[in-house]
Amino acid sequence: MGQLVVSCLVLSVGVVLLLRSALGSDGYSTLLSGLSRASGWSFALVSAVVGVLLIAMAWARGMRPGLGTVVQPLVVGPTVSVGLALVDEPSSLGVRVLLMLLALPVLALGVAGYLNTATGAGPTEVAALTFDPPVPFRWGYNVLQASCALVGWLCGADVGAGTVLVVVALGPGIAALQPRLPRWEIPATV
Repeated sequence: MGQLVVSCLVLSVGVVLLLRSALGSDGYSTLLSGLSRASGWSFALVSAVVGVLLIAMAWARGMRPGLGTVVQPLVVGPTVSVGLALVDEPSSLGVRVLLMLLALPVLALGVAGYLNTATGAGPTEVAALTFDPPVPFRWGYNVLQASCALVGWLCGADVGAGTVLVVVALGPGIAALQPRLPRWEIPATV
């Protein structure tokens, strides 16, 4: 439980760094932003609807939600909101680029850490894990992020260098970190 919560907090820091760089967000956030703009629904409502749909899709393919499926959005959402309230967007392009570059390993560490708790994945990760196998997570995650970014952009969301960086490198970054972090296995029977 400790690793799950700490990893979600680390993930939150990565999201804040990426968002405060103002150079583009991850593909999933781009999707939610675009759908919110196109539908007129609030970001929170779009996030809830899309999240439930992705988790339902994964459940239909045999991936049951778990504690991590609930804890991840409950910790990350409010923590990102607090972080954005505390950290201003820098005016210097150099600092913004630095924040964007720092965001990637922090995001990868947070996601890898919480996935290694084997307590269930949040909406973005569960959608990629649903197709592993046959598509390895590192590539499925890239395809998911790219698809989300494209749909979000077509719906009017902004994209940038940070979006491209996440689409290309976050999946492999998570896959590279997972073997280096503690991994917990939940017993099949009690």
